Amino acid sequence: MAADPLDSLRLALMQEVLPVGMAVAERVRRGGPRDLVDAFTASADPLAQLKQEGEASARLVRDGLDRLQPGLGNPVMKVQVQDIPSEPAPSDLVADPAVDPARAEVDRALLLGTLARISERLTLLEQRLAAQQAEGA
Repeated sequence: MAADPLDSLRLALMQEVLPVGMAVAERVRRGGPRDLVDAFTASADPLAQLKQEGEASARLVRDGLDRLQPGLGNPVMKVQVQDIPSEPAPSDLVADPAVDPARAEVDRALLLGTLARISERLTLLEQRLAAQQAEGA
């Protein structure tokens, strides 16, 4: 809860009273006073029902107030930020030849195979581009 009594009052108005007020206004606009009275006679907990009905409209009003001035419609929440260690970088995952020479050799062979495949595909691409240029010329 907010430390300042005025902030506490504003927060209660925004989160408790505003949704009920929005629902009451909508019921009166839609069906007149009779629709409003029905809310109190048909439900065991009419205020909770009205609060639920008016929550979407109240959220729009609070968001509009926040666009005017941040924190005016919705309370500003204090957060605590902590630095979380990141995942190891890919360079950290490369096998150290001094620690595991067999793993380093496998990694090197995989790398050379991938580079050879890339080279073959680049050569094939260059040949196809040359053939298209020859046809177009």
